[in-house]
Amino acid sequence: MSDATRAALAAGTLVALAATSGSLYFSLGLGLTPCDLCWYQRILMYPLVVVLGVAAVEDRPGVWKTVLPLSLGGLALSGYHSYLQVAPGATCTVGGPCTSIQYPMLGGLLTIPRLAFIGFALVTVLAVAVARLGGADDAWGM
Repeated sequence: MSDATRAALAAGTLVALAATSGSLYFSLGLGLTPCDLCWYQRILMYPLVVVLGVAAVEDRPGVWKTVLPLSLGGLALSGYHSYLQVAPGATCTVGGPCTSIQYPMLGGLLTIPRLAFIGFALVTVLAVAVARLGGADDAWGM
């Protein structure tokens, strides 16, 4: 595996670890109760720490096949969640207070779902980079 592939896997691990740590801080440190959509996003983000970390240590660039479904699912959920928070009259059909903004940052520009969206987007970009760098020679036609 190339150094660039290993760096991309390590960077993905760090992003997933930061997102996981941040979500735990919001709920355990600040006492914010996660809504249902937040729980589903956690279900998709938390395993990425281990999956990407092990792949970086064991030289497994083919891990992109496992990472992309998780990160794209999280990207879709966090995008939908972010939309619910800004759409007038939107209500969450999943349950829980999905439309409430519990901890706005930077004057409301950053919300917890938007932070999750950024995290999933970064992991997705890094997974695609891993696939292009060495994990998907056949799939990408290289």
